[in-house]
Amino acid sequence: MYNQGTIIAKASAAGSSAICLFRLSGSDSIKMVSMCFKAKSKKKLNDQKGNTVHLGTLHLDERTLDEVLVTVFKAPHSYTGENIVEISCHGSNFIQEEILRLFIAKGAQHAKPGEFTLRAFLNKKMDLSQAEAVADLIASESKAAHEIAINQMRGGYADEICQLRQKLLDFASLITLELDFAEEDVAFADRVALKDLIDSLQSKIKSLLDSFQYGSVIKKGVPVAIVGKPNAGKSSLLNALLKEDRAIVSEIPGTTRDTIEDTVTISGIEFRFIDTAGLRETKDQIEALGVAKAKEKVDLAKVMIYLFDTNDATFHEIKAALDGFKREGMKMILVENKTDLIHRPKKFSLKKALKEDSAKIPFDAFCSISTFEPNSIEQLKIIIYNQIKKDAVQGDIVISNARHYQALKNALGAIINIKEGLKNELSGDLISVHINEAIHFLGEISGEITNDEMLGNIFSKFCIGK
Repeated sequence: MYNQGTIIAKASAAGSSAICLFRLSGSDSIKMVSMCFKAKSKKKLNDQKGNTVHLGTLHLDERTLDEVLVTVFKAPHSYTGENIVEISCHGSNFIQEEILRLFIAKGAQHAKPGEFTLRAFLNKKMDLSQAEAVADLIASESKAAHEIAINQMRGGYADEICQLRQKLLDFASLITLELDFAEEDVAFADRVALKDLIDSLQSKIKSLLDSFQYGSVIKKGVPVAIVGKPNAGKSSLLNALLKEDRAIVSEIPGTTRDTIEDTVTISGIEFRFIDTAGLRETKDQIEALGVAKAKEKVDLAKVMIYLFDTNDATFHEIKAALDGFKREGMKMILVENKTDLIHRPKKFSLKKALKEDSAKIPFDAFCSISTFEPNSIEQLKIIIYNQIKKDAVQGDIVISNARHYQALKNALGAIINIKEGLKNELSGDLISVHINEAIHFLGEISGEITNDEMLGNIFSKFCIGK
């Protein structure tokens, strides 16, 4: 799957712009550009040092295409480990098309998605987990997602996993050596040291697996479903959270027939708020579809806000609704709305009743709001943020990649089998089977163990030019 020739791609966004960047990589890239580039300094591009920038003009035959800046990176000191040339030109669509046509005619090939980073991986400029972090960094939409990606791109947990994997490899070699001297009953591998290593690996892997739930929602954005009866104020709450009129607000019950989604960043974490149809029995087929869709969204949500009108709801009604939605791993926030319009008799406080019977109702937090009072909305945002931060792990090591999660889960299964084998004093040949399994799965994370199908699947998700 690895094309050895020179590749080219536009590394900037699609469409016309003030400046456009083209990137070429391959052993002939500098030579290819020098054939049609005239530097203001009159010096030949082939003779220039790496990591240098040159002003000049780009030519197609005798015609000047554009005045450009050309940056030269020489192997192995480049992103891909190959010779790289980056051309900064003016961003007219015509100029872009002409430059691309020029270098394709000279023998360059269109880069596939992720091909520059694939070359960086194959040339050992980064491991596979770091390569995947490049795509996550480009896709990051919040401070928290950016921090996870940048930490992984700098090595993150992969370096520590590689060190522990190497120690396992050393033990596997010693156990193999024991098998060669089986008749002499010689033990080369220290079983006590192996047990200590396995305990360390198990602890590290468990910590990483525990971080995935948090890392995954941070990477994709935290889905928050706003549910409740018709006219509870769900659309008004969405508008208040977004600080814009995103959803139609009406006193007529059943106005919202479909889900409405939009994002809000709270303290560096992106939340996807979903306004749903009011929950009630209805003969209206379209509204009924909306209610069914609302329930589907709740099933996928990480946080559910159950919104109720403090003047209309009852304790038993709220309990029945929350019992129906209760699901492991989902945070449930009970939100009392329209507190600016309270007209219940003072002798009965729904808020007090709910808190006194909190053990009977499965909610994680309670908040009183009025969508007309910005301070109460800000308080609700803090509560939502704190519910997600509860899942955060100690330290900076967080995994957000589903492939890594599965590989670590498989490795943990092999680690547990090794522990059982040591406990039951199994022979070296039986233990080595599970050691080799653990080595294999840990190697999948950093890329020591790969195949074309795996690489093709990973890098096909990258953007062109990276």
